[in-house]
Amino acid sequence: MTSHKLVIIGTGFGGLGLAARLRETGIDDFIILEKSDGVGGTWRHNTYPGAECDIASSLYSYSFAPNPAWDFKWAKQPQILDYLEGFTKDRDLYRHIRFGATVTGAVYDKGRWTVTTAGGKTYDCQFFVSAVGQLHHPSIPNIKGKETFKGPNFHSAQWDHSVDLTDKNVGVIGVGASAAQLIPEVAKIAKHLTVYQRTPNWMINKHDRPYSKFEKWLAGKLPFMAKLYRGGLWCQGEFFIWPVIKGAKIRGALVRKLNALEIKKHVKDPEKRSKLTPDYAVGAKRILLSDKYYPAIGRDNVTLETQSISEIKAGGIETADDKFHAHDVIVYATGFFSNPFLKNIDVRGEAGRALREHWKDGAYAYLGVTTAGFPNMFILYGPNTNTGHTSIVYKLEAQFEHILKLMDKTGDGTVEVNDPAETAFNEEAQEKLSKLAWAKIDASWYKDRERVTNNWHGGSTEFKRRLENPIFDHFTFSHPISDKSTTA
Repeated sequence: MTSHKLVIIGTGFGGLGLAARLRETGIDDFIILEKSDGVGGTWRHNTYPGAECDIASSLYSYSFAPNPAWDFKWAKQPQILDYLEGFTKDRDLYRHIRFGATVTGAVYDKGRWTVTTAGGKTYDCQFFVSAVGQLHHPSIPNIKGKETFKGPNFHSAQWDHSVDLTDKNVGVIGVGASAAQLIPEVAKIAKHLTVYQRTPNWMINKHDRPYSKFEKWLAGKLPFMAKLYRGGLWCQGEFFIWPVIKGAKIRGALVRKLNALEIKKHVKDPEKRSKLTPDYAVGAKRILLSDKYYPAIGRDNVTLETQSISEIKAGGIETADDKFHAHDVIVYATGFFSNPFLKNIDVRGEAGRALREHWKDGAYAYLGVTTAGFPNMFILYGPNTNTGHTSIVYKLEAQFEHILKLMDKTGDGTVEVNDPAETAFNEEAQEKLSKLAWAKIDASWYKDRERVTNNWHGGSTEFKRRLENPIFDHFTFSHPISDKSTTA
């Protein structure tokens, strides 16, 4: 067993960003445990055709590590992975990472955490940080007969690049964010593509394009211009999309109109058109941005199937209307398990209390970062920190500062959020969330039964302000502190 000040799980944007900030503040006694053989998290695992970010690249990067070399306005998966690998090298983080270390358990006892991996190694630490994210356990629905299908079949996050889809009859199940990116690429090469849609999405044009050499030069030579551009992208989400989620009628109507115009422009078949407009509030599910999805659906070699799947058979899929669709390959673009958080790790806090038990009615945490009964444990991209309108990297940076300030006050002791403060925050969050678009739909990955467990209940400015200004009276420290803030 080795001892460290911190053990961090995960090398995505959360784990790497916190590690860089630790080093900047003079803290070097930490390790990062990563189950894969390289950094990047979701950007290492999701390599399906067309994989890219649905947040503009200038905003989907660290503010303290801008990248003037983005090739496209909306970065593609390979370049995002390159960015994270370069960041890891530039910040000298590789020496802190233990690859192939799948964490199976973490136990708290008398001010210390013991973290265990599948290989049997244990690590002792003062602070335990989960940076595993929300979307990394692929979810494949339990459809009758799925094990009988004879052809290749795989989840979009586990893409089998050995399978050539050229001139094949392909079935894609799901129409979420990943599906909206891969479907246009598959439609180009497949003999026929059948898209199985349960619920359509609100979608608007993203106006993607490559950056010119001059724009890249300008971003590199005049950093303040890049900051202004980044700020403008942030404003679009904060002052246009966020009001839509809150229910702004004019902005919501504009999204509906833009959605209708895109469908009319690209989909000529009236039957297909009728299947593409959602019947739920704008913003209840993530508003998708794509220049390519509707043109792909409008192709003659693409069928949009809205009948529910009754059974998967050896040669294809049978729908509820008894129609059989023959397929050579089936792709599950069916998303991820988003709850419970820390799904595959047995985390036990004070008195051996299991985190799974603590969150049995749905995950929650004070400001999404700490939870009562689990001292010195921090969560990055935890419950109620997700966003439907801006970059999660922006929010992660606020979480980094929150954690650093709590650590500074803790010293060599322990810090734990007070139960009344956490309860009050959770009640506040759910009360506000109940009035937003996310609560106006029966089921989505944002929700656990009736509770919205994934998303923040306000704008990103409020998130940043509250996270970066901790109310220390909401925590119990193991030793007296003299400087207590009352800033909300």
